[in-house]
Amino acid sequence: MSALPATMMCVEIRTPGGPEALVPAERPVPRPGPGELLIKVAASGVNRPDLAQRAGTYPPPPGASDLPGLEAAGTVAAMGDGVSGWNVGDEVCALTPGGAYAEYCVAPAPQCLPPPKGFDMLHAAALPENYFTVWHNLFERGQLERGESVLIHGGASGIGTTAIQLAKAFGATVFTTVRNAEKAEAVRKLGADHAVIYKDSDWAAEVKKLSSGGVDVVLDMVAGDYLPKNLQLLRQDGRCVVIALQGGAMATISAGAVMVNRLTLTGSTLRPQSIENKGRMARGLKDKVWPLLESGKVRPILYKTFPLRDAAAAHAELERANHVGKVMLTV
Repeated sequence: MSALPATMMCVEIRTPGGPEALVPAERPVPRPGPGELLIKVAASGVNRPDLAQRAGTYPPPPGASDLPGLEAAGTVAAMGDGVSGWNVGDEVCALTPGGAYAEYCVAPAPQCLPPPKGFDMLHAAALPENYFTVWHNLFERGQLERGESVLIHGGASGIGTTAIQLAKAFGATVFTTVRNAEKAEAVRKLGADHAVIYKDSDWAAEVKKLSSGGVDVVLDMVAGDYLPKNLQLLRQDGRCVVIALQGGAMATISAGAVMVNRLTLTGSTLRPQSIENKGRMARGLKDKVWPLLESGKVRPILYKTFPLRDAAAAHAELERANHVGKVMLTV
């Protein structure tokens, strides 16, 4: 601990607002508590929850850093009491409760993983938020199985590009919605069997036709008026998993359709879940997904990378919604 610097550069949210609300600042280097690792950050990811936190609509949970940033990769700089299995200097990627827009951040040890073999820090930092989210929602909650079909909304996003690859790797047929023809071509190259341009068609009718009647699972980051259409697309015993509310939080659905077709409507947010739950997800990823990453069967898709102090520009880039894959920050 004595070798650590006293202060670090970070990016703060001075007041809620647009990308300009992100301001480089200097703060004390945090100290790891019991069960935590202190990470010297090499790279971190930019995610839509960061945008919501910056806008003032997604506050950090109690005890978490007020700095944005939900994933990081780097090296272990120090360890809190009770941590085992790690050494100072080890490479690590982590799902963080916040604080990754900084030169140093802390993360609970159960939410930390060694990077897949052959991964540099930039690509390792692109894994935690998307892969934890997709693993939990598509496979734990959605129970997607080999031979089933899945509709993934927002296929060109970081979540979407991850979900498409993992669903294909585990033997599913993949339908996805995207914004334009360029994104449709990109997601097909990643393995999507069908890409529907939602602005050019009645996407629900198109998916229903292409799927010969419906799908087994929907991964929905839109909600709002998409939700009743998603439920109408589900086959009997189908599952719809809501992970974001880009189209709004309210919808009118048919409870009768849910009952008659034995549908499951579920959802989750990742950040408020317990360390124990996230540790379980981490173990599942290391066992089932890390071998796929190490073999090259799936990979994180990087769109653009910005220096940490240019986080405002990174947020503006993500909000333009032209990306295919991840927007990243390097320290």
